[in-house]
Amino acid sequence: MASHRRPKQPSRARVTVLTTAAAAAVAISSQAANAAPSEKPSKDEVKAKVDKLYEEAEQATEKYNGAKEKQEKLQKEISTIQDNVARGQEELNELRDTMGLAAAAQYRTGSIDSSVQLFLSSDPDDYLDKASTMDQLSAQQVDSLKKIQGKQRELSQQRAEASDKLKDLASTRTELGKKKKQVQAKLAEAQKLLNTLTAAEKAALAAEEQRASRSAADRVDLGNVGSASGRAMAAFQAAQSQIGKPYVYGATGTASYDCSGLTSWAYAQAGVSIPRTSQAQANAGTRLSMSELKVGDLVIFYGDLHHVGLYAGNGQVLHAPRSGTVVRYESINNMPFQFGVRI
Repeated sequence: MASHRRPKQPSRARVTVLTTAAAAAVAISSQAANAAPSEKPSKDEVKAKVDKLYEEAEQATEKYNGAKEKQEKLQKEISTIQDNVARGQEELNELRDTMGLAAAAQYRTGSIDSSVQLFLSSDPDDYLDKASTMDQLSAQQVDSLKKIQGKQRELSQQRAEASDKLKDLASTRTELGKKKKQVQAKLAEAQKLLNTLTAAEKAALAAEEQRASRSAADRVDLGNVGSASGRAMAAFQAAQSQIGKPYVYGATGTASYDCSGLTSWAYAQAGVSIPRTSQAQANAGTRLSMSELKVGDLVIFYGDLHHVGLYAGNGQVLHAPRSGTVVRYESINNMPFQFGVRI
């Protein structure tokens, strides 16, 4: 006889576990399906992120340039002080040798006069005052001893100044290293993002930039020279000769440039020395509104003044934009304009 026993029902706990597991599996599958399309950012999203990273890299670059300029200045100052100390020490040694010869001569005669006593005194200033008052020294002796004391004080001050500058140089070098690492980290991050693009996407971005650059070049109007100085025009023409050279942070030409490297080099070709960094160049002349700009004037961008170019007329700027680009023309409206500067 067939059994009519009812099949054993799964326990309530087991049903709950199975139901929960199934629901979780469905949820994970759904999330994966939804996430898959957004795992790879679009070309435009990558470009936006890369542009931001390049801007941050340029901010760090101008700080790097400032630290590098300070380092070079300190090195020159320290070298000058050390040369002065070396010459001063030679002069002091000569003065002491002269006094030593006098002391030796007096020793042989059996007497040491007051000038030598002064030289050996533990308190030369006090002794000198007393000796001068009592006419114990000749005018020539007093002058020689004062020279020795003055030279000693001068050397002491110079050595202290050199010591302070060496400490400043050490901290500046540390800062320089930090800024360099910041720039390199931003550039590496940007490159990592660019590497996620396909060859076709990279080509499309390059084509977009080339079209924009050609369009800007076509709009350049050198007829807007107006009252621009001969030197400003000469600086602009020098920068024009560098079109197509790559942007490299910290570079001042002629193989490559960063933004302030290009402008400082261009003005140097016109016989004008301007500061190295964009922030310093922003204070190197008369500030101008956009409507006052003439060809060759500096154009300062961004709130922290970390980018600079040369005005090219008709709303265009000639500059070294950022890593991955070359010296080129671009619309002045592509960046947040702050003010112009007439050197």
